[in-house]
Amino acid sequence: MSAPASRRCGPAWLSRPTAVRRVAMESFDVVVVGAGPAGLAAGIEAAKRGARTLVIDENSRPGGQLFKQIHKFFGSHEHKAGMRGYVIGEMLLEEAAACGVEVWLDSVVWGLFDRQAAVWRRGERTIVTAAKIILATGASENAVAFPGATLPGVMGAGAIQTMINIHRVLPGKRVIMLGSGNVGLIVAYQLLQAGAQVVALVEAMPQIGGYGVHAAKIRRAGVPILVGTTITRAVGVNEVTGVELGRLDEQGRIIPGSERVLAVDTVGLAVGLTPLAELAWMAGCQFHFSPRLGGHVPLHDENMRTSLDWLYVAGDITGVEEASTAMEEGRLAGIAAAQALGLTSDAAAEAAKNAVRRRIDGLRAGPFGLARRTAKDEIIALWKEAAAAWTE
Repeated sequence: MSAPASRRCGPAWLSRPTAVRRVAMESFDVVVVGAGPAGLAAGIEAAKRGARTLVIDENSRPGGQLFKQIHKFFGSHEHKAGMRGYVIGEMLLEEAAACGVEVWLDSVVWGLFDRQAAVWRRGERTIVTAAKIILATGASENAVAFPGATLPGVMGAGAIQTMINIHRVLPGKRVIMLGSGNVGLIVAYQLLQAGAQVVALVEAMPQIGGYGVHAAKIRRAGVPILVGTTITRAVGVNEVTGVELGRLDEQGRIIPGSERVLAVDTVGLAVGLTPLAELAWMAGCQFHFSPRLGGHVPLHDENMRTSLDWLYVAGDITGVEEASTAMEEGRLAGIAAAQALGLTSDAAAEAAKNAVRRRIDGLRAGPFGLARRTAKDEIIALWKEAAAAWTE
């Protein structure tokens, strides 16, 4: 019997019968979330060894950050030194297609459960099951708060790269960049190439954070690098018309009277990245906070396996590094997943993984890579400690 009208509540549409839509089901050996450099490399290595492999990405084109990178890579020949990022991306796409990797684009993985990924694709819900899942979800840009930071014209360096390198749109004519890591230095140079005037690059620390070779290029172009300086506010009403800068003392405080205003129409923020690890949290992975790696990262072993035996991670979700390292970690995860599925012999897998680890060690050598290598070693050591407790 229906309830009396006086006891009914809510709008009328709540009482209407809802059509039940069938949820599509798909099954693969290996599913990779993220079609950037790490994800594509992982998918290629798994598929090469016979795994039926799916790569899922929310964007309309695969390749991730590689297609924004018009500069030439550094390193050795095996790390594609001298090649531009978008060319490396095209090579990965061709190899993935040749290996039979299936790729879903414009598809959002909104849930991750025990060997299952919930996907919103083409307006429909799909549940994808896999024996092994690899998260290669990358990282998101950090923001920084100052008065006027929400004005149109203040944007992340990644957004600037997308505008100038993908869409061929200049975000502004007079730009100031905050942050002197490799991203800030490279994007500042790419702005110059695109025809913008880079008024200055500002860094709060007393020294630049990126490679000297990148800094030298923008200095030669006449761009001043102002260390020990920060943005105190953005000036403007409906859009950015300028920025106020202030010099910092040794305690990081603004020196009174040091403020000055520069006329700009765009402020680029290159102040670091944070691993995109929401799906790993949802799945129940154990985490560790590592400032050197960008924040909370999933514990993983030397094979990129997390605290869940079916879930692997690769790329910036494991700690923010370079694209070359992301690709190598993807390869390592793909090989390890295929090995765990019995699709390759242990001897062949170990030989392939050792070759990848050797290349990763090379990428983490030197003063810039040593801190990341130490942080990664700490993550692996913590995974081993936790694993010992799991088996007790």
